[in-house]
Amino acid sequence: MAGQQPARDGQICLPAPGMGASVARSRPFRGDFLHVIPQIYDFVRIAVRFSHFIEKIILVGICVNYREKRALLLGEHSSRKGFSAHFRPTTLDGQRLTSDETRPMKRRDFVSGLSLAAAVTACGQQQADCGPADGPSRETFAWNIVTSWPPGLPGLGVGVENLVRRIEKATNGRLKIKVFAGGELVPALEVLDAVSRGTVQMGHDAAYYHRGKVPAAQYFTTIPFGQTVHEINAWIYYGGGLELWRELYEPFNVIPFPAGNTGVQMAGWFNKEINSVDDLKGLKMRIPGMGGEVMQRAGVTQVTIPASEIFTSLQTGAIDAAEWVGPYNDLTLGLHKAARYYYYPGWHETSPMLQCTINLDAWHSLPEDIQEIVTNVCQAINTDIMAEYTWGNAVALEQMKKDPNIEIRKLPDDVLDLLRRLSREVMEELSAKDEWAARIQASFDDFQRISRPNQRISELAYMNARER
Repeated sequence: MAGQQPARDGQICLPAPGMGASVARSRPFRGDFLHVIPQIYDFVRIAVRFSHFIEKIILVGICVNYREKRALLLGEHSSRKGFSAHFRPTTLDGQRLTSDETRPMKRRDFVSGLSLAAAVTACGQQQADCGPADGPSRETFAWNIVTSWPPGLPGLGVGVENLVRRIEKATNGRLKIKVFAGGELVPALEVLDAVSRGTVQMGHDAAYYHRGKVPAAQYFTTIPFGQTVHEINAWIYYGGGLELWRELYEPFNVIPFPAGNTGVQMAGWFNKEINSVDDLKGLKMRIPGMGGEVMQRAGVTQVTIPASEIFTSLQTGAIDAAEWVGPYNDLTLGLHKAARYYYYPGWHETSPMLQCTINLDAWHSLPEDIQEIVTNVCQAINTDIMAEYTWGNAVALEQMKKDPNIEIRKLPDDVLDLLRRLSREVMEELSAKDEWAARIQASFDDFQRISRPNQRISELAYMNARER
């Protein structure tokens, strides 16, 4: 056949280019090619090893920059406004893709993309191999918290339950805290001592309960004729109050956090009318803190007892009067059944702040992310409890106004004038003999000096205008 050459002995004829399968080409293919197989195998093995080496270099590079690139990518997306901007194509370093770069993906681009995604996924799943793992620790903690409050008391008791529930949820169960009401584990007025000793890790009460041991602590609950709730929060968080508070508590191995406020309280329940200063003399009254010392100077016998004992003491005549909180909690304790006259305003507790205290050793045992969670939850509870009291007091007061056995009265002006003068005397004497009280009073007064003019033309002016 034209174009085909006959095969020689020991040769195989292959088709020539452009010819059918039956047409053999003249280039011979020797049958003794087996001797080159070892050389081919060595070549292939070297090529495979080289490809593995290149693959490892790429993977290491991806792992080293994985976190940074991922953060940049997320940062680029989160900083854009609007739906279309949020989903605009970008590179890993945050640069927008050009029209050429956003062209339809070719097959080899798709395969390369899959390889890259697989490598990134492998890096994310095997942090120990790809780089240092800096994620949160999975260590768990089981703590106890003791309080000064009756179990389930609205505002105070429920606020503590909300505090520990939110902490447990925010930490994904890594910090679980068991709540003990006042008297269940330690006496209701010995919370700070229990936290300081490490008997428990946490406590929730009021700082002025401990004025016998730490006289200056009273400033971090409230002082007579002191700040409003807005002012004390401003002073604590922005005016240096929190730093002073923590420095004061550090020798007791405790770190404090603001964790609730009731707002302005009531002056209290009385079993006799208060028409003048003379009616105060000889009264036995449950009233803690600096307000109690002021009442002593006005002729009152000051008594400090926990909330759980107030009703019985009033009912049996062991005391003649008692202040607790306000309508919300007072109605819950049934104090309106033990005394008739309900006086306002709460000159002695204008913004009583509650404290969450934590043993310093326990605090330092927590990883930083849990410390941040506890800090943020305490600040959230500080606001939440105040909101609950604003609502609860309004509802409870409406109920009280309908009860013919309750008389809601304002303290006479001469009584308030006396109590204001005596309050200033008590604070000046405390500052003169206690260095810490002097430091805190100075900081307190500095803020009040600039806050009062602002409150006068804002909150006070608005309230006066609203009530016209």
